[in-house]
Amino acid sequence: MNNNLARVDGTRVLADLHALRAIGPYKTGVHKPTFSEPHLRSLQWLVQRLPEAGLAGEIDGIGNIVGTSTKPGPKLLAGSHLESQNHAGWLDGPLGVVYALEAARVINPDPNTSGAVEVASWCDEEGHFGHFLGSRSYVGGVTEADIDAARDRNNDRSMRDALRDAGLAGRARARYERGRHIGYLEAHIEQGETLESSDLKIGIVTSIVGIWQYRITFTGEQNHAGTTRMAVRRDAGLALARFCVDIDARFPAVCGPRTVWTTGRITLDPGAPSIIPGAAEMLFQIRDDDPGVIARLEDLLRSMAAEVDKQGTVVVERIRTGAPALMDVSFQQAIEQAGAACAGGRSLRMPSGAGHDAQILATVMPAGMLFVPSIGGISHHWTENTADADIITGAVVFVEACRTILTQRDSA
Repeated sequence: MNNNLARVDGTRVLADLHALRAIGPYKTGVHKPTFSEPHLRSLQWLVQRLPEAGLAGEIDGIGNIVGTSTKPGPKLLAGSHLESQNHAGWLDGPLGVVYALEAARVINPDPNTSGAVEVASWCDEEGHFGHFLGSRSYVGGVTEADIDAARDRNNDRSMRDALRDAGLAGRARARYERGRHIGYLEAHIEQGETLESSDLKIGIVTSIVGIWQYRITFTGEQNHAGTTRMAVRRDAGLALARFCVDIDARFPAVCGPRTVWTTGRITLDPGAPSIIPGAAEMLFQIRDDDPGVIARLEDLLRSMAAEVDKQGTVVVERIRTGAPALMDVSFQQAIEQAGAACAGGRSLRMPSGAGHDAQILATVMPAGMLFVPSIGGISHHWTENTADADIITGAVVFVEACRTILTQRDSA
């Protein structure tokens, strides 16, 4: 290992991650909903660390932090997020923020490397108030009306109230500055088992899936569960259940090789054991990196609803559209090169099945992503984990990839 690579301090990286893990602990994971007290303490922790990397920054008016450098030369933006899903894992988000911080601490003081790494923590990647609100705000995709309308899915608190209670009301929001950054690099746990099962250390993300979400409502006839004969029932809950089974039977014929779909929530109205449901609702999600595949599946979904509609009323409403994003080829090459030097070439180019802030930043600048293995492929659960050795290897590869990107852009 050369002297540059040796400057990555694995012990410091692990200590930072465990310091964040100790804020809002839940079993072996964390519970840090957006703008909760543990989330805000985590943001303050990062603000206090920025000067170690020659950066200055504060929490902005939507909960983002963008630590900036005055060092001459090209600037690479790097980061992730610090809030968590409810009762979830300790690495989803913080790993990318700590890797970015470590890259800034190593590269920014180095007189032999032109330029600097700037560090970002994007607010609400996990979607407590709305998906990717922080990164979308940074690229100009969130209006004041959007903030007015945003409400916490956990307790229906308005975002305006949350910002006020956090002491952030009236602060300006950090905005993308054209030409400032040569690109954006993000690290994350894989949240799957591909790397672990193949004994690989680094995932080089080629694309990030788009996410399409639907609200599908079924209307039947509410009636007494004991006196209404089976032959004359119009049970909305039963119609929903059959629809779910039909999706799994018919989607495989038209989906892509990596398409996934999920029914994440089912509600029955009125939801009592002695009442036949008169209405039912399911929240349904499709993920793929090919919009053509999504179009085919949505057409099938609507034709299936039309078939069911002969016995009742079914409405398919698209409530979220997320375009897929391609990662920059030169960034992929930089990660691969770093993986060859620092991880024995045990890397794999792969798409991301989860959404990340990198897909939002990719709309305004070149972007790339690096994955490290997830033990058992578990994420969004408090047992989420990655081996210490894999965390350190990932940090070394990430820092070297940052250095390569900066050096290449400076000499271009």
